[in-house]
Amino acid sequence: MSKLSRIRRRLPRLTGPQFAVMSAAGVLCAGAAATALTGYTGIATALLALLGGIILAGLMLLYRRLARVQKTGLAAQRDLRTTVEEMQRRLVAAVERERLTAGDRHLELADAIARVKQVTDRKAAASQLLALPREFEATVQLFQGFTPRAPMPSSGDFALNPTDLLELLHLIRLRQPRLVLELGSGTSSVWIAYALEKSGGRLVSLDHDAGYAARTRAALAAHGLSEIAEVRDAPLTPVGIDGRDFPWYDPEALADLHDIDFVLIDGPPASTGADARYPAMHMIEKRLADTATLVFDDAGRPDEQAAMAAWTERYQGLRREGELLGRHAVLAFARPPAMAAARA
Repeated sequence: MSKLSRIRRRLPRLTGPQFAVMSAAGVLCAGAAATALTGYTGIATALLALLGGIILAGLMLLYRRLARVQKTGLAAQRDLRTTVEEMQRRLVAAVERERLTAGDRHLELADAIARVKQVTDRKAAASQLLALPREFEATVQLFQGFTPRAPMPSSGDFALNPTDLLELLHLIRLRQPRLVLELGSGTSSVWIAYALEKSGGRLVSLDHDAGYAARTRAALAAHGLSEIAEVRDAPLTPVGIDGRDFPWYDPEALADLHDIDFVLIDGPPASTGADARYPAMHMIEKRLADTATLVFDDAGRPDEQAAMAAWTERYQGLRREGELLGRHAVLAFARPPAMAAARA
């Protein structure tokens, strides 16, 4: 027994069942050899057959074990592939998130740089600072001339600034118009209505934005000026001039207007398209009084300069009267006597 233990200790890699099988095979081999030598060939053959059966059973067990090992390996391979694919998906998702985040940060940075550039633009900042005293003085003069019956809408930005309003109202006081046409309503509508309330005139404003028109009507009502000023909804529609279509106020909104003697051209906005205000003179010329004043807002812009140049060349009796201090240009219209007589 001690000898078998020593042999087993020398074969540490064998399990108990493996060691037992090998021992049995050794005994069978020894028995077969001994019986064969002693002449018991039948017993020797039986022992050899038994040994062959044991060997075959061992091979079958080994095959099954190898099959299990292979199956386990394939399962582990599938699990590994799944894990790798999941890691790839997570990595791609993480990279995409970082890319989007980097894009957002780039946009934020670009926006911040633009704001800083705008704030630090010395020329623009100096111009704004220089304009502050002028605008303050204009605001004081505006409220000295009128006593509003409700809070006034704000000026500046898209609305006329105080300097422009002051000069516009000064012209209205000088010219004493009976019918003012305003293209584009807003803050100026309230101020013009106050001026016309004193002189006895009437204001008609056109606006393509129904919501903005409604706010202007509400402001006029709050100031008790609805009898003086009217805001009409006039959506932009194509009007043809010299073979080209322009988006302009619906001409039906002008159908009942005649002898207009003062026009403020403050729309449509430039965002509606190139040469947005060019159609104005073409659409209102026959509705003007024999003498009229046209005030063109944002006169320094290229499209507006081109429009005024084309008008003065095309229409007899229309001339540039001069520039105001703000963004306005003034045009005087006097219909030639022959045309006035024919119109009469």
